[in-house]
Amino acid sequence: MAGVRVGRVPGLVAAVVLVLAAGCGGTPPQSGDVPPPGRDDGQPLALVYRGPAACEGCPEAAEGLLERAGFAVRFVGPGEQVRFGPAALTGVALYVQPGGTNGQEVATAWSLLARDPGFSPDLVRTYVRGGGRFLGLCMGGYLAGDPGFDLLPGDSGQYIRSPDATVTDERDRLVDVLWRGRPQRMYFQDGPYFDLDGPGTDVLARYPNGRTAAAVTPYGRGRVAVSGPHPEAPAEWYRDYELPDQSQAGLALGEDLLRTLMADPTAPASTPTPTPAR
Repeated sequence: MAGVRVGRVPGLVAAVVLVLAAGCGGTPPQSGDVPPPGRDDGQPLALVYRGPAACEGCPEAAEGLLERAGFAVRFVGPGEQVRFGPAALTGVALYVQPGGTNGQEVATAWSLLARDPGFSPDLVRTYVRGGGRFLGLCMGGYLAGDPGFDLLPGDSGQYIRSPDATVTDERDRLVDVLWRGRPQRMYFQDGPYFDLDGPGTDVLARYPNGRTAAAVTPYGRGRVAVSGPHPEAPAEWYRDYELPDQSQAGLALGEDLLRTLMADPTAPASTPTPTPAR
């Protein structure tokens, strides 16, 4: 949505030069015709976007959460070994769109993503529709809607502009949420709320004004998870802005979100019990 500013920069200007993903050296492939490498130990593979539509440190924070949850992680983007293209999502269990740069509008982030050679939103839509999984964190949650991948049965909005919002500025801070009915405090920087109206939508968290803060919803045969706050936020993010460290509780919530996203929707539901905030 034009005019929305989201994301974070941990005390630094967003990097222009991208770091190549670990692996073989040399020039990265110029298309996604080579499938991303897997792991021999059987871990599910998560593909995380890293490029100008993500903030410095956000893809790596997502990587930390994913590895804690048992995923192997590869990055995809203009400076990465894995590039967008027809085969980029082959063998991938989860695609992740991480947070964006502080001050970057949603329309700008989407435009930067769309400029990536080989990228097409239909690549991700087709992947999810066929049974894949999508995780959108903060800016990635905005981009799950419109403008963006248009994967939601509804859309996102700017929480700080919503009626009775408890956070009303763009500074990095904590936000109170009810996660599965339990009070939690989470790292937050101008993240979205979600206005969703579709069958099978599972709302995991709400802001104090009742707006949805995190949810999992179906798309075709696949599933989409979105979060306005940052469950993946590492301890250093809290230290950077002199906030009480809620990183371990946040990571536990992130694992709950991932379990819900990756679960077989036809299996009997279980209700995890996240650790309450202190």
